Amino acid sequence: MKVHLAGFVDGGAIPAKFAFCAPDPTAHVRMSENRNPPLAWSDVPAGTKSFAVICHDPDVPSVGTDVNQEGRTVPASLPRVDFFHWVLVDLPASVASIGEGEFSSSIVAAGKPGPAAPRGARQGLNDYTGWFASDPAMAGQYFGYDGPCPPWNDEIVHHYVFTVFALDVERLAVDGAFAGADARQAMEGHVLAKASITGTYALNPKVKF
Repeated sequence: MKVHLAGFVDGGAIPAKFAFCAPDPTAHVRMSENRNPPLAWSDVPAGTKSFAVICHDPDVPSVGTDVNQEGRTVPASLPRVDFFHWVLVDLPASVASIGEGEFSSSIVAAGKPGPAAPRGARQGLNDYTGWFASDPAMAGQYFGYDGPCPPWNDEIVHHYVFTVFALDVERLAVDGAFAGADARQAMEGHVLAKASITGTYALNPKVKF
């Protein structure tokens, strides 16, 4: 199985239009276009009944004390954890691509609705749900795709892994406001093939990507 992403090459920089935040020379960051990138896949195994797409960042700080704090940096040595940016399941087996901006084309305060999604699919909660939980202006359930917004003072480049899974079930055994970990667990034993492409992104002007 192969996955193709027209917006950037594997290991290359993610364009700001696919991000939640873009660099700003005075305010550190500004809101960006937040469009989901175009994905396509091929060489699908026989017996595939649906597809799932997960985008996660494995480079998120495990402790947020220094995140986006003036006069501080998030050290490269800090242990990192996964942050889910997109959890999409139940794409029909007849689907072989997703268009740019088809599932997300803007930032929605308090989150986009879900779990119902285009193409008869379902979307889970991404981890902005927890990130914004204490912010009255932004708190809510964030379904679907919301792109990169790494700390503007992080010492490392963040990696965003887009993985397409070919599954042997038409409907994944998750319900309601499911999250990335729920989808991963439900897919165990049902993955016929998978393929990934990784993009890089940073908001710290001292970090090159």
